[in-house]
Amino acid sequence: MNILIILAEVSLIIFVFLLVNWLIGRVFKLILQDSVVKKKERSIKRLHRNFKVLLILTCSVLCILIVAANGFLIYRGENLQRYTLMLIQRIPSGFWVSLGIGCAQSIGILILAAIAIKSTSYWLKVANTRAKNIEQNTADDQSIDAFFNNLNNIVTIGIWLWALILCSQFLKLPVVVSQYLYIILRIYLIVAIGLLIPKAVTAVIDSLDLLSVRYSSPDNLLRFYDRLRHLIPFLKRCLEFVIYVCVATLVFQQVQLIANIAAFGPRIIKIIGIVFISRMLFEVVYLLVEEVLFKEQNLTDIQRSRRLTLVPLIRSFLQYLVYFGAIVSILYTLDINPTPILAGAGILGIAVGFGAQTLINDIVCGFFILFENYYLVGDYIEAGKVEEKTVEGVVEAIELRTTRIRHPNGQLQIIRNGDIGSITNYSKQYIFAVVEVGVPFQSNLSHVYKLIEEVGEQLKANDQDVLEPTQVDGVESLGESHLLLRTLTKVKPGKHLQIQRHLRKMFTVALLREGITIPLSVESADEA
Repeated sequence: MNILIILAEVSLIIFVFLLVNWLIGRVFKLILQDSVVKKKERSIKRLHRNFKVLLILTCSVLCILIVAANGFLIYRGENLQRYTLMLIQRIPSGFWVSLGIGCAQSIGILILAAIAIKSTSYWLKVANTRAKNIEQNTADDQSIDAFFNNLNNIVTIGIWLWALILCSQFLKLPVVVSQYLYIILRIYLIVAIGLLIPKAVTAVIDSLDLLSVRYSSPDNLLRFYDRLRHLIPFLKRCLEFVIYVCVATLVFQQVQLIANIAAFGPRIIKIIGIVFISRMLFEVVYLLVEEVLFKEQNLTDIQRSRRLTLVPLIRSFLQYLVYFGAIVSILYTLDINPTPILAGAGILGIAVGFGAQTLINDIVCGFFILFENYYLVGDYIEAGKVEEKTVEGVVEAIELRTTRIRHPNGQLQIIRNGDIGSITNYSKQYIFAVVEVGVPFQSNLSHVYKLIEEVGEQLKANDQDVLEPTQVDGVESLGESHLLLRTLTKVKPGKHLQIQRHLRKMFTVALLREGITIPLSVESADEA
C-alpha cells in the first residue's frame, strides 16, 4: 500500500509537469507560426529546449524529494495511508470548494477562449479575402496573407495568455503570478504589434507609391514625385526605427528596474524626425531651385551652361546649411547648449585655416572661376597639368574645391581649382576646326582650293554646327614630295573635334574621286 501511495504522488507530479510542458509547447508552436519571428526560429527552438530541460530537472527533483520524504516516514514507522489522510483532513473544506469552483471557472474560461479564437480566425479570414478582392488594392496577395496570419497568431496567443491570467485568479494563486502574467502579456502584445506595424506601413507606402506613379502627369503636383521617389526607402527605414524605439520604450516601462531608460525614447524619436525632415527639406528645396532655374524653355546655350554651373554649388550650400541646422536641433533635443560648441568650432576653424592654405586657395580660385566666368559646365577646355600632362575635356561640374573634366577618351579627371593655371576655352562664341591636307607638288592648287571650298559648302548645308564654309588658309609647309594645305572651318563652340574628323573623311573621298593622291608621309597637326 505504501508503494502505491508513493507511485500515486509521483504520478500526480509527473501529470502536472506533463500538462505544463504541453501548454508551453503549444505556446512555442504558436509563436513559430508567426512569420515575424521566422528568422529567429533556431533561437526560439533553443529556448523551448531549455524550458523543457528545466521542467524535467524540476520534476525529477520533486519526485526524488517525495520518494525521500515518504521513505523517511516509513523508516520512522509511520503509516503512509493514515499520514496522507491526516494531511488532507487538515486542509479546510472551503479550500476544496474554492478549488473546485476555480477549476470549473478555469475550464469555462479555456472553452470560451477556444471559441473566441475560432471566431476571430474566421472573421480574419473573411477580412483577408475581402482585402484581396478590393479592385483598387495595389499590394500583392502574399503580403496580405502574411499580415493577417501574423495578426491571427498575435490574437491567439494574446487570448490564451489572458485566459491563463484569469485562471490564476480563479485558482487563488499568489498575486505575484497574475502580476507577472500581466507583464508578460503586455510585453508580448507590444512586441508583436510593434513587429507587425512595419509590415502594414510598408504595404501602405508601397500602395501609395504605385498610385502616385499611376496618376502623376505634367499637369499636377505629382509630376515632381518621380524626382523625390528615391526618398521612399529612407522614409521606410525612419518609420521602422521610430516603431522599434516606441516598442522598446513601452517594454522598458513595463519593467520597474529599467523603467528610467524609457525616458530616452521620445528624444530618439525626435532625432529621427529631425534627420528625416532635414533630408526631405533639402531635397524639396533643391527641386524647387532646379524648377525655378530651368522653368524657362527658351534658354540659350550660355544661359543653360551658367545655370548648370550654379546648380551643384547651390546644392552644396543647401546641404551644409540644412545639415548644420539639423545638428543644432539635435543638440537642443539632447539638452546640450550648442553655443559653446559653435564658439569652439569657430576658434578651431581659424586655427585649421592657417594650416590649410591649399584648401583656402582652392576655394578662392573656385570663386574667381565662377564669378569671372572663365568656363561653365559643358565647356570644352584645356587647363592645368596632372603629372606634367595638360588636362582637357568637357567640364562636368565646378565645385568649391575641384573641377571635374571628362576627357574625350572617357576618363574623369578631377583637378584642384588652385592647380587650374592657364585656361584655353574652346567653347566661347566660336572655334575653328583646323584640318591640314597634303597634296602632291604637281597638283593644280586652284582646282584643289575650289574642291575644298565645295566640300565646305556641302558640309555647312548639312550640318548646323558649322557657322561658315571651309576656307583654305594657304600652304602651311613644303615637303620633299608634297604640299601641306591648312584649312579653317568656323564651327560652334566645342564642336571642332567632331567636324575635323568629318572633314578629313570628306576631303579624302573628294580628292581620290578627282584622282589626286594623298602622300603617305603626311603628318597632320591640328590646332584650335
